[in-house]
Amino acid sequence: MKKLFTLLAFLTCFLGAKAANWVEVAKIDFSTYTGFPHYVMGYVPEWVDGVMTDYGSNYRYATQADLDGDGDAKWKDGESSVGSTTTQNGTEYQKVSGAAPYWHQYFVQTGIPTQMDGHYKAVALVKASESVTVPIQMRWSWSADPVNAEATVGTDWTEVEWEFSGIGGTSCDLIAQPGNAAATIEWKSIVVYEDQAEQRPVVWQEWLTNDGKSIIPGVDTESKWMGNAETPWGDLAETKFNDQEKNFLVCAWSKEKGHNMNENDGWDPFPANIEVDPTDASNHVFVVHGQPATTEGDASAWDNQFWIQSPKSWKAGEQLKIHFRYKASTTVKTNTQIHKQNPSDYLIWHAIGDITFTEEWQEFDGTMAMGDDMAGGWSIAFNLNPEVKDAVDFYFDDLSWQSMVLDKGHFVAASNTTTGLEYDFDNAIEFEPSVEDADILVATVGTKGSESTWVNQVMISTVRGNTPTFKTNTIKPAGEVKNDAETWLNYTASSNAKITLPGTGVWQISLVPEYDEETGEEKGGQINFIMLEGKAQELPVINPNPTEIVVHGLERDDIKDDDHPDATGAAWDNQFFIVTNEAVKAGESVTIKFKYKSSVAAKTTTQCHNEPGQYIHWSAIGDVNFTEEWQDFEKTFAIPAECNGGDNAGGYKNDFKSIAFNMAEIKEACDYYIKDVVFMLEDGSKSLIDQTGTKNFYVKEGAGTNPYEFGTDPSGIINVKEDAVKANDAIYNLAGQRVSKDYKGIVVKNGKKFVVK
Repeated sequence: MKKLFTLLAFLTCFLGAKAANWVEVAKIDFSTYTGFPHYVMGYVPEWVDGVMTDYGSNYRYATQADLDGDGDAKWKDGESSVGSTTTQNGTEYQKVSGAAPYWHQYFVQTGIPTQMDGHYKAVALVKASESVTVPIQMRWSWSADPVNAEATVGTDWTEVEWEFSGIGGTSCDLIAQPGNAAATIEWKSIVVYEDQAEQRPVVWQEWLTNDGKSIIPGVDTESKWMGNAETPWGDLAETKFNDQEKNFLVCAWSKEKGHNMNENDGWDPFPANIEVDPTDASNHVFVVHGQPATTEGDASAWDNQFWIQSPKSWKAGEQLKIHFRYKASTTVKTNTQIHKQNPSDYLIWHAIGDITFTEEWQEFDGTMAMGDDMAGGWSIAFNLNPEVKDAVDFYFDDLSWQSMVLDKGHFVAASNTTTGLEYDFDNAIEFEPSVEDADILVATVGTKGSESTWVNQVMISTVRGNTPTFKTNTIKPAGEVKNDAETWLNYTASSNAKITLPGTGVWQISLVPEYDEETGEEKGGQINFIMLEGKAQELPVINPNPTEIVVHGLERDDIKDDDHPDATGAAWDNQFFIVTNEAVKAGESVTIKFKYKSSVAAKTTTQCHNEPGQYIHWSAIGDVNFTEEWQDFEKTFAIPAECNGGDNAGGYKNDFKSIAFNMAEIKEACDYYIKDVVFMLEDGSKSLIDQTGTKNFYVKEGAGTNPYEFGTDPSGIINVKEDAVKANDAIYNLAGQRVSKDYKGIVVKNGKKFVVK
């Protein structure tokens, strides 16, 4: 079997210094499906002999209802259906052609269990009709930037391998983005591995509250708390699902369409029926007698439901083990969600993935990490009718929750990014009460007299005993860390917060936690850093660039819409660019400051570019609202993951080099003024632009023109390749504005000046 190694994405500085310990954490074999099994994002790969097949950008897919509707998927001029395909859940999509190329993307794997800041390798068995490079995203949240890699796919069946690091969530999806590639891509399987460092053993606690007492009075701590269905519900059989004083005492809930009607003509959950196991008269089980699902659309999936209820809610970052046995009266796939304290109170769409029931008993054992979007969850909900709408009986037994027993308090682990000294989370140092003041907790990292132990970065967590959980329960100071006994910073809870120190050495860290008076939960506090020995960080003096830039934004045309079908206007008809002296890596935190005003009130949006005009990503520093009075702007932001290097579809690099301000968000002409620009790394260690001169500032004034360095002659048509200019024979006036061939006066064509009389 051939093996092809591709781009490694976001590797940490020292991964290469140690051997990886790869452990399989997720696998999908497409031959076990007959149709696309994931959420459809506008493109539906087809199944051919058990192979997931992407037929490229010559086609798009949409349901007949969407094609006949008014949305983006409706029929376009010249399009027709050239076939159809059906997903795993039975939804039919028309295969549409006639207006290619169609940009496309799709899930290739979902629900991958991950840990914060983890390192992963995916191995896909794949081939293509022609060699093609496919961008791959690993995404844990739609509100956060993903990490990216590229898979180079050849024309033979090949194991294509790629890696991801810097994960920011506990459940991830893989998304292939072939974009406008026309190649046919065939996928047989994907296996995901995690680089798992050896950790100290974890103790698991079963069916207990935080204080270690049994959840039900009179039941000893070794009991599985009725999870085996052998104990009748008794008075709990009458518990209402919204009785917050009692409902968590019920470990299994059911909803059967037509049973337990509520005042809104719907059906409420009720304590699950306990009946004799149909295959073992000596055993009892929880049962849902699912009735025919009749609700229209996707909602029919939850006409009948089952809940495994937890004894308490769970915080973000907590890891849980879940066990149960399950079977049904027929083979049927269900999907799972996380719900809040009341069964039927939906929280998030994902939990333990899809569960396929058969007529034989099966056992489920899995570890579930509670991501940020799962915090506050109490139960796993099984939606029993995503595929089969008929009456089906579902049986459950031996329900069991387990949660980690961890050290609680405040703990600090440290590293040195310059020498390769790595974090040791298992042996993180515990904060102890100060001798002078018991309300102040103190810990020291590094050893005096031993430079090899000096550190320059720390992570502080409220738990110890498991690395992923340590990382998801960290704290983060609000403000710049200083080596100063008098500087106390507020801190808040955060995930995977690495605190960079202003120097390398031995550090004493002090903190004063603050607690919520009602719940007793820590809600933040204050923190202080003092270097006891070491070398302070030497920072350069970074002065604002005093150049005052003026962009004479011209009035633009209308933007194309239903009322203006022939309009040609765009928000980027006028632009301003701040260009760095060197590319900045994705994920790097940078700070930008400047003063700004305009001749009329105007909003600008901002984007990430490579060279000016070479668009990469829509998100930069957000909107900037100009007024007629000078204002001060300052923002620290991380370069988006999309700026990850490599060639993009436009043929240039995805490296970040420019912030683009779109100055035609308003239609009317407007003069924009910007001065005193500072653009630097967040820690102040380097300026990204010159502190004098204009070479870092480019402007574009008017549709059809090209960016040029502020203060220079725009007729030079800077940053446009000569052959590209010749290809379109564009003509510009001396203001850099594109003009018609009938224009009279001095013009620029193919980079040269002419006089047209």
